[in-house]
Amino acid sequence: MKQTLVTMPEIGAIAATRGMLGAGAALLLADRLPKQKRNALGWMLFLIGAISTIPLARDILGKMNAQRDGTGRLQS
Repeated sequence: MKQTLVTMPEIGAIAATRGMLGAGAALLLADRLPKQKRNALGWMLFLIGAISTIPLARDILGKMNAQRDGTGRLQS
């Protein structure tokens, strides 16, 4: 099993991006707001959530790779 140390601020940032991505997708699928406002807000939240995921994923994956030694195994 792979293990990586993730700090509380990183967990919060990951949760926030997932929340924005989900809220944006929900707004795009909902019929509660006028279509123009719903599309603008939905796409904005969706894109912010999606784009902000890239540096977070790179950071977490970088931590996983930094924990490996030359043989590809995790260091203790």
